[in-house]
Amino acid sequence: MSETVTLDRREGPHGEVVLRRRDEHYEIIANGTFLMDTSDGRSERLLIDAALAALPEERRAGASVLVGGLGVGFSLAHAAADPRWGRIVVAEREEAIIDWHRQGPLAAISGAALADPRTVILHTDLVEHVHASTDTYDALCLDIDNGPDWTVTEGNESLYSAEGLAACAARLAPGGILAVWSARPSEDFEATLRNAGFSGVRTEEVPVARGVPDAVHLAVRPG
Repeated sequence: MSETVTLDRREGPHGEVVLRRRDEHYEIIANGTFLMDTSDGRSERLLIDAALAALPEERRAGASVLVGGLGVGFSLAHAAADPRWGRIVVAEREEAIIDWHRQGPLAAISGAALADPRTVILHTDLVEHVHASTDTYDALCLDIDNGPDWTVTEGNESLYSAEGLAACAARLAPGGILAVWSARPSEDFEATLRNAGFSGVRTEEVPVARGVPDAVHLAVRPG
């Protein structure tokens, strides 16, 4: 029998977020919806690796990346472990999640990455950030929902619309890569990416023990 222990529960501007430990793994729950846990991490690491590999080889050294969502820290930790990334910016809207990494048990995953001088943590809503910021990046690696077809918070669906994707494109340098994590592959989202003007649209999958595979949707902002 597995044992589940609630370690922290907070009410934030977007509702309740909970950190739980199930046996040796940690879970993040938002408004009663399971977001992610520390049991695997393959697809979160693929999100980072696939984005870097999609860049032209001459642009990989010193490339900049905006990671949308700190989560359990797998994407950040994996990016910081690769010396080719020159600037690693993470947008996380939940103060509780940032605290769990800075002073809580998730520091075991992200501690070294947070201490890396290339890393910047922004306490901000990703959707608002891509619309308001003027910064540009070589890659955007987005993992704030269970995918474009299954958003966790009302309002996040706008990120996957034509307007939201245009804002993402504006945050990318010409030839930059948009990588979007999803709990399942989405042909509809691939079509939306193409209609939004992205090229090189494709999907990489990560098989799971049961059910449909996790997926990373990739697209290129034309230069």
